[in-house]
Amino acid sequence: MGDVAMLVPVVANLAAQYPNIRITVLSRPFARPMFENIANNVGFMEADLKGENKGIRGLNRLYRRLQAKHFTAIADMHDVLRTKYLRLRFVIDRHKVKHINKHRKEKKLLCSGNKEYFRQLPTSFENYADVLSRLGYPIQLSPINIKLEPLSTLPSPMNHKRDDLIWIGVAPFAAHKGKEYPLEKMENLFISLCTYLNIKFFLFGAGKENIVLDEWARKYPNCINASGMLKGLSQELVLMQHLDLMISMDSANMHLASMVGTPVLSIWGATHPFAGFMGWQQNHEYAVQKKLECRPCSVYGNKECKRGDYACLNTINTEDIIEKINFIINKQKKSL
Repeated sequence: MGDVAMLVPVVANLAAQYPNIRITVLSRPFARPMFENIANNVGFMEADLKGENKGIRGLNRLYRRLQAKHFTAIADMHDVLRTKYLRLRFVIDRHKVKHINKHRKEKKLLCSGNKEYFRQLPTSFENYADVLSRLGYPIQLSPINIKLEPLSTLPSPMNHKRDDLIWIGVAPFAAHKGKEYPLEKMENLFISLCTYLNIKFFLFGAGKENIVLDEWARKYPNCINASGMLKGLSQELVLMQHLDLMISMDSANMHLASMVGTPVLSIWGATHPFAGFMGWQQNHEYAVQKKLECRPCSVYGNKECKRGDYACLNTINTEDIIEKINFIINKQKKSL
């Protein structure tokens, strides 16, 4: 989901800078809400990879649907087995096709421990824009404004906001242990901040994660499990757009909040912003991370900790996060 969310500002800039072209984004059904409100010249096409478009026969069926659209240029922004197969079909039929360079070798070197390679790599946004440039559509990566439904469309108590309240979103989960701040430490953060009566926390998660979020919402009166009350991604994006701050791991929620222009305090463990996955137009000063010789050890946070103690996450104190919260909120001329 994070990769798809990072594509949104690139597509938005393409649509704005080339208003006379028609753009179709092909992705899984979950991604539709991200692209529905970008521009009139942006459409969305679903790929049912678990059903109709599963396997080679399914991809051939999908290709015939794509062919019927009479595209003049194809941008493969994923470069995985399925997209490689589809783009091969387009190449054989003499379409103009370009694919992303993910700089996999450079990312591997970044995580090698050799400080000679410890430097900022091209961001995913730049990699996406590079594909468009090679297709003949160079773009400037400029700020975007996604128009969503008003806050009043959400269920109470999320459908109105008092000026004296600070709304902070919290997305405490990640796909891999190397990217997830320990839950007991995150709960300690709530305990510390509960004394501030002008903060309202909105929790974001999915599936079984809601069990933990529901428990926190019961224990702490200023916490609301937003994901447990909202109807899907469309409504979550509306709420995220009205937050004063999102606290997130290096995960999809960082990119979703960034996409709608919300400042994000991101927590980094085994991974590092230098790999190119910082949120869209987020300030690197908003990242909470520890300088360790072993960091980064993984591009995606899916490797076992070589030390065995996940010091990259466990040595981040709640005080570090509170200090960063104050820094960001004060920049918005508010205070805890």
